[in-house]
Amino acid sequence: MPDSRLAIDLCGIKLRNPVLAASGTFGYGIEFASLVDLNTLGGIVTKGLSREPISGNPAPRLWHTESGMINSVGLQNVGVVAFIRDKLPQLRHFSVPVFANVFGYCEDDYLEVIRALENARGIAAYELNVSCPNTEKGGMFFSSDPALVSQLVRHVRLTTSRPLIVKLSPNVARIEPFAKAAEEAGADAISVVNTFVSLAIDIKTRMPRIGGGFGGLSGPAIKPIALRMVYEAAQAVKIPVIGLGGIASGADAAEFLIAGAQAVQVGTASFIDPRAPQRVARDLGRVLRSHRIQHVSELVGTLRLSNAGANKSIEITTAK
Repeated sequence: MPDSRLAIDLCGIKLRNPVLAASGTFGYGIEFASLVDLNTLGGIVTKGLSREPISGNPAPRLWHTESGMINSVGLQNVGVVAFIRDKLPQLRHFSVPVFANVFGYCEDDYLEVIRALENARGIAAYELNVSCPNTEKGGMFFSSDPALVSQLVRHVRLTTSRPLIVKLSPNVARIEPFAKAAEEAGADAISVVNTFVSLAIDIKTRMPRIGGGFGGLSGPAIKPIALRMVYEAAQAVKIPVIGLGGIASGADAAEFLIAGAQAVQVGTASFIDPRAPQRVARDLGRVLRSHRIQHVSELVGTLRLSNAGANKSIEITTAK
């Protein structure tokens, strides 16, 4: 039975729980149907969808670090036409909300993908990826300038009435201007954060361990920074923030909610355990029980910052 204490409304979409499978880590969702009960998930965010199929970056594409993972997949995907034809009909057999992650090298690419998806049944919302750090152009181009983010979101907003989520990059000096730009341009929510640009080196060859050179760092290593950026973004905007970055347990998810997120996404943990999103949601329910919290919404935005002398101390409290 679904845990009613975890049920939320995100941008008008009813979710069984606030835990979604993150883009790029859960395929198109249907590939995991034999391993995970998809109907127990809060939602599925698909692999990034582009106008044309993309073969991705050269191998090796993954490198495990001491406390995370570097990837340089390069947004390999089948393209929006094949997704609509081959993947989406299978997903419609499940009741889990599907969030289509959309990527482009230029503004027209984003718009063409959205237009194609508009006529397709089974899409709950869009997540615009303006933040991918391991492609030669596209995401990083948009993520470096709030004005470009604003322009893209405004034009996409005119194309669809479906909820629009904007996935922001952490590879910026301050997240607040980008969060505000997305909100003011018509975004219904923002996702914070994507991976951090990173480099791993083979000392024998003196070459990168990733075929594409640089890659995106994810996993437990980025969680403390992601939490800080989620807090900053949530303070800057009134629209919902979806937090991600190193979430692998219910306690991790609770921390992001306390920082101001209204929902979370589980990414890298799914590479280790495909059932990670399902497990995190179940663990989050245990966190609520152990802290005698009646509903998950009581956690959202309850972080308290206090000054102690000359040093800043951070106290995290949960509603009782």
